[in-house]
This record gives sequence, C-alpha cells and structure tokens, in this order.
Amino acid sequence: MKYMAIIFNDESQYANATPEDIGAVFAAHGAFGEAAREAGVFVDGDGLQPVATATTVRVRDGERLLTDGPYAETKEQLGGFYMLECKDLDEALAWAARIPEARTGSIEVRPVMIYDEIPAADGATSGAAAS
Repeated sequence: MKYMAIIFNDESQYANATPEDIGAVFAAHGAFGEAAREAGVFVDGDGLQPVATATTVRVRDGERLLTDGPYAETKEQLGGFYMLECKDLDEALAWAARIPEARTGSIEVRPVMIYDEIPAADGATSGAAAS
C-alpha cells in the first residue's frame, strides 16, 4: 500500500541557519532516502520552495480568487513529502519517524486512495485509475 508522509516544519528556523546547518538537513534527507530505497519502500519524494512562493487558488461564484501564500496561518508549513510503499500503516509510521523533520515538526502519514476500489453509484467499483 502506498502512504504519503507529508512533512510540516517551521521554515523560519532556517532564516538564521548556517550553510553547515542546511547541509546537515540535506544530508539527513539523503540518508533517509537512501535507506528507504535500499529497503524498497521509496516511491518518490520532493521538498517544496518556501511558503512565500505559494499562491492559493479558490473559485467562488465562478470567479477565480488568488491569494499570495498558504491558505492557513500556522506555525508549521508544508515543506515536502515522501511517497512510501509499505506493507501496512505500522511500517509507514516507522519510516515517517525517521524523516529528519519528525524531530522538529511533524509528519502526517496518510494512505493513498486506490481509485479502483471506490464503489461506483451502481455498487460496482469505479475502475478509474489514478496514480
């Protein structure tokens, strides 16, 4: 089963970080990714640019509304993700605990929806594939 490990952390902690501090974070992610690849659970992963680069899109009454930045005001921002293929939730949680930001922020783990298993209105499965 695929699980997405969504990384939330306070990006302001990087404002005064030294290049060595940033390098250590990247090295820790490199080590995590390598371990996950070697274990056969790594599917994909990426970091995101800082929240200041975000634009939120909403459509209300047929009108597109754009807002600079994220939708919610929070102390932690979405910083990236890993897609993991694990045998069960327990294994996914064990891997999430190894993501560096688990020590300073939080990692939300959610199973990926399997569209072929969603019942259609007539009771059959939808058969719609999405990856």
